[in-house]
Amino acid sequence: MPETVVMRSTTEEFCDRLVNAAAKPLPPAVADAARRSLFNVLGTAVGAALSPAGDAILAAASELSARGSVPVLGRAAVLDEHWAALFTGTAAHYDDFDDTHLATVIHPGAATLGVLVALHDSVDVSGERYLAAFALGCEAQLRIGNSISPNHYDRGWHITGTCGVFGAAVAAGVLLGLTGSELRNAFGAAATMTLGHREAFGSMTKPFHAGKAAANGILAARLAAAGYVGSDDPLGDDGVLTVFADAIDHDELRRPWGNDWELNLNAFKPYPCGIVAHPLIDAAVEASAQIADPATIEAVEVSCHPLVPELMGRLQPSDGLQSRFSARHGVAVALIDGTAGLREFSDERATSADVIALRAVTELAPTEDCARDEARITVRRRDADPVVVHVEHARGSIARPLTDDELLAKVDALTEPVLGVGSADRILKAVNNLESATGFSDVVDAARTNQKGSAL
Repeated sequence: MPETVVMRSTTEEFCDRLVNAAAKPLPPAVADAARRSLFNVLGTAVGAALSPAGDAILAAASELSARGSVPVLGRAAVLDEHWAALFTGTAAHYDDFDDTHLATVIHPGAATLGVLVALHDSVDVSGERYLAAFALGCEAQLRIGNSISPNHYDRGWHITGTCGVFGAAVAAGVLLGLTGSELRNAFGAAATMTLGHREAFGSMTKPFHAGKAAANGILAARLAAAGYVGSDDPLGDDGVLTVFADAIDHDELRRPWGNDWELNLNAFKPYPCGIVAHPLIDAAVEASAQIADPATIEAVEVSCHPLVPELMGRLQPSDGLQSRFSARHGVAVALIDGTAGLREFSDERATSADVIALRAVTELAPTEDCARDEARITVRRRDADPVVVHVEHARGSIARPLTDDELLAKVDALTEPVLGVGSADRILKAVNNLESATGFSDVVDAARTNQKGSAL
């Protein structure tokens, strides 16, 4: 008799491969990439722990939820599992300063970190397992994102939210020990809880997408562990991905989980704004060193990739959150202040007269010949020659990644105002020791204690 060939569904194959990968040690390069991504997103979560969005989530949690036992990063608050995931994911993405996968523009760390923080109080597994959950949760998002990019994002979806819930379900599933079939059922639940549209950019709703992805992913995994049965093939031809994009790259979903991981291509931002504006800001920072008096600037012309005006074309933002999606704002503050950190994307700088005036005379000139991480700026001044700067590759791009020292300096600048001097070193040590730790508590403790080592 002829042999019967049983065809596995896309989701079944994806989940089985993932569970098999979870049973093996992370490849050394992937483990290193996971530690760097985790360190970066811990910094952005702590840096925005005291944000207005964080205040709102805590206020809502006090009204709607019984007191939990999960300590959250950067604050003295203790929440239940759901609200801890929501708070952490939202804070991590709030300043738009978190890790970014350049090919898909997914920020995979925020939702995945939300899962680790929310479950660390109740799931007793090794620190090595927590690092694996983080790596696999990020990777799942990126592979699903690759399979529907760029059409998904072009349709107006916020891919960090829509793919984030799958990554969160994976991270939770790894920590909870789900089987392949259980993880597939978790995906069935997660597929009905995807969210995120680009119209939210410049508001608190954008980071909320990452927080909600974290909370929804945990719920999906908890349901599957309790016996929930979802749709057969949510990643297949009749699943949610067909709603997200015109076509699905199934080969991307069937890639082996060897050494070739998308997480190795995760990047870290030097500026708290949309990443497509980073080469423009680099060029403006360099140009500022040649301009003694920014008040002499009469016009600024920027040659850039077409995505810049599409994603960051806002002319006159009215607050700090909106300024993160104004390329003209990034150029203006970089020319005036010579830098572009959190202060330069604050409400105060967004509404400053000198910044408003310079944004008004800044022109974006998109061209298909310009790469995503490239820009050329021409600054015209009264009674002086123009200043022209060309940036071939933006700082923080794959071609010009942040060094370990630069990443440490970034996290230090984010955490010191919240946790005090030495907090970044303390968090880095906990992350680097995670694989030999007994859980994730040391990392959480490092990210919520002051400079004297006592709880906030």
